[in-house]
Amino acid sequence: MAYKASGRLHKVFDTEQKSASFQAREFVIEVADGKFPQMVKFQLTQDKCSLIDDYSEGDEITVDFDLRGREWNDKYFTNLNAWRIARGEAQEGAPASSDAASSAPAAATADFDDDIPF
Repeated sequence: MAYKASGRLHKVFDTEQKSASFQAREFVIEVADGKFPQMVKFQLTQDKCSLIDDYSEGDEITVDFDLRGREWNDKYFTNLNAWRIARGEAQEGAPASSDAASSAPAAATADFDDDIPF
């Protein structure tokens, strides 16, 4: 399941070596959601851990991610596994979308909500 969210990069954590062959890195974006913005945590794994290196806290970014869930010892976990990160605002030389002048987080939130199956 592929999804997309846009917002302001709020926090970037260090890469953690979870085992001899697995590493993960988390980051949080602030997504506009009406009166109360949401802090959404994403995870990067393996060779994707460096994708966030080119961004600083406060940057507007768009994150492409997969929704993953699993059960362990009768507990359920959900991860948002990021696999692509891009600047949230139109860059020079990049084609601008028709709603580029509007707020990127608000536009992405509307698209994101439409993809939810419930």
